[in-house]
This record gives sequence, structure tokens and C-alpha cells, in this order.
Amino acid sequence: MECALVRDEDRTGLFCTSDLRDALLSGKSPGTIAVREVAVFDGVTLHQETLLIEALRLMVRDRRSALTVVAGGRALGILSRADVACAVVDPAHRLMLQIAQAGSIDDLQAVAGGIDAMVTLLHKEGSRIERIAGLVGELNSRLFDRAWTIVAPTEVQRDSCLIIMGSEGRGEQIVKSDQDNALLLRDGHGFESLESVAQRFNAALTRFGYPPCPGDLMLTNVLWRQSLADFKQTLRRWLFGADPEGVMNVAMFLDARAVSGDPGLLQQAQRFVHDSVVDSDAFFARFARAAVQFEPEVGWWTRLIGRREDGQRTIDLKKLGTFPIVHGVRALALQHRIVAVNTADRLLALAERGVLSATMSRDLVDALRFMMSMRMQVNLHQRTLGLPFDNRVQLSELSALERSMLKGSLAAIGTFRQYLHRHFKLDAL
Repeated sequence: MECALVRDEDRTGLFCTSDLRDALLSGKSPGTIAVREVAVFDGVTLHQETLLIEALRLMVRDRRSALTVVAGGRALGILSRADVACAVVDPAHRLMLQIAQAGSIDDLQAVAGGIDAMVTLLHKEGSRIERIAGLVGELNSRLFDRAWTIVAPTEVQRDSCLIIMGSEGRGEQIVKSDQDNALLLRDGHGFESLESVAQRFNAALTRFGYPPCPGDLMLTNVLWRQSLADFKQTLRRWLFGADPEGVMNVAMFLDARAVSGDPGLLQQAQRFVHDSVVDSDAFFARFARAAVQFEPEVGWWTRLIGRREDGQRTIDLKKLGTFPIVHGVRALALQHRIVAVNTADRLLALAERGVLSATMSRDLVDALRFMMSMRMQVNLHQRTLGLPFDNRVQLSELSALERSMLKGSLAAIGTFRQYLHRHFKLDAL
């Protein structure tokens, strides 16, 4: 065991071999250093009922080799990364190590394929969708970070912030979809080779299985590769200008997450957005109306489905499922200056502030996770058949239980649409 529990009065912490190493290298005599001085007492703890896959996600996120297991306020023992890997999710542990050890884009390409295989495995094992998404998000962040450190010079890495946006930024992407990334540069720092660096990075992600973004939301687009000061001016034009694409560009940026470099640059840009937004009904209505752009027109069940040319009834899980939730919640989060990025976290914050009822918040989280699970299932099946990905599911392929859950999810989304209409006065537009 590489770690030991340390008790200091009412505190319990971890003392690991890395802590011992740091103490020995500090220059002080080991005979003068108490264990409490180098042990970690403020680390993340796990309840004994926490799922192992969640434990691994936290270890990956916080770069910890072990966590303390607790119950009833008492420490029970230590769970190491090796324990988790041996018990259930060895593929994830191996992928994490492979990313850290990768020395080339070729090495990382093999890891990217391994992440796809891991998703299939976890799905077959019945893992919960939010656990899969969380673990995939952490691994992808490591993958992008390592790719960036391989292709970008040290000075670029030091004076920039690489960000991902959209579903990847929210931690809700599972099966690979379009690239959505950007680069913020520290003011006063320019690099002649930056264009070629951006091209190599986006080309690497394409090799990993992420197709180029049709809307060109990538580093190769100079619009998404600016200094902080210049990008703030771009954000201002998007917020208050007449360009209809500006609103959705802001929306994508609100879901941004830093994966490499200086995260403070992203924090400053996001703070600028929240500070710049005015409490204008017209502005928020304009921002929020995209959430209902795919709103069904007539009928009940049949209004929620489409009919393909082959006669099969289908439903678009993104247009009528995830997007109304994601963007409607994003609009409410912006209006109330909520900095959370993940949709479920935003819904929790909205419920805590009384913007949404606890029941609506819970129903929307359940609906979102069901729709995400259905999309993953459809996409994995399409990948097995070698078909291009889309978001449509055939109703004839659903079980009675799945149809019932789909009906309930769509009902919750319909109620949320009505709320958005009233809250933002969308019918007045």
C-alpha cells in the first residue's frame, strides 16, 4: 500500500509515498517533520456506497492516486486507483496511463479508439449514463491536453488557454461528434507559427475520430483564436450586434471548459459575458428562443415524431429532446449569472434559487439523461453497422418500457417549453 491514514485529533487525512518523497526533498531533517505537516487533510472523500466508476472519475479529475472511504463521518479505509482498476474499470485506468505516457499523435490515436471501446463496455455493463459521460469527459480532457502539449511550442502553451465547448465542454458528450474548440491568448503575446499549430491540433482531433465542425468553431478559424482583449470585443458584438449567429456563438462559449494552459484567461472572458449582459427582456427572449425553434406544431404523440421516406416513424433525440433542455437551461443560467457549465449542475442551481421548482428540475435531469442514453445507444448501434451517426431513433425498435419513458420525457420537455414561453415572453417576439 502506497498510502496510510493519518488521524490528527478530529481530522483524518492521507499520507502517501509522494508526500514522503516531498518531505525528504525539502531539505529539512526527517526527524523534525511531523506527519501531520505533509499529510493531505482536505482531499476528496468517498462514501462507502459510491460507485467504483465514480471513484475513478474523481481520481482522474483531481489527479489523486488514492481516496479515503468514509461512512457516518468515520474513515473506513483507503481506495487506490489500482484497486479500482483491478476491480472493475481496468480499461479506463490503462487509457489514463497511456495518455500520460504518449509521446506522439500516433500514440494518442490508439488511445482515442480505446475510449470508444470503453464506452461500449460500460454500456454493456449497464453503467449509468452520467457516470459514463463524466469518465469520458475526463479522459477526453486529458487526451486533448496531451495532444496540445505535443503540437504546441512551450511558449504558446504558457501564454494561452485551450478550451472545448458544446456538449464536450458541458461534459455531456459520449460518442464522438463535431469538434468545438478555441484558443485564448494572453494579451500582448503573438506567435508567428500559431496558424500551423492550430492546423496540426485540429488535424490530430480529426484523426482521433472528431470530424471538423461544419460551423467552423475550431482553432483553425481566426475568430476562435484571439487575444483576450480582442475576444472580449468579439463577445460584445455577438451579445449586442445584429448578427443572428452571434447569439449561438455566445451560447457555445458559455459551455466552454479549459483543458490546457492558463484557465484564468477563460474565467476572465466568461466573467466579461456575465458582467456585460443587461437585464433586458428583449435580449434574453432573443437568446432563449432557439430552445423552442423545433417546437412541434399540432397533435400529441404524432406531432412529436417524423416519418421517414421508408415509412418508419422516428424521433430526433436532439431537436426534440436534449437541445430544448440544454439551451433553455443555458438561457436561464445566463439570466441568473450562474457559472456552472454542466446542464444538471445548472438545473440544481436554478432550483436552489427558486427559478425552477425542484420537481421540474428533477424531471428535466431525468429527461436529459434518458435522451442522452438513447442517443448513445443509437450511435453505438450505428457505429457497429458502419453507418453515419444521426440522432433519430425508430419507435418500432423501442420496448414498451422505453416508449413509456420517452413519452414521459417528452411531456416534461413540453412543460418546460411552456415555461420558457411564459418566462421569456416568447410569444411576443
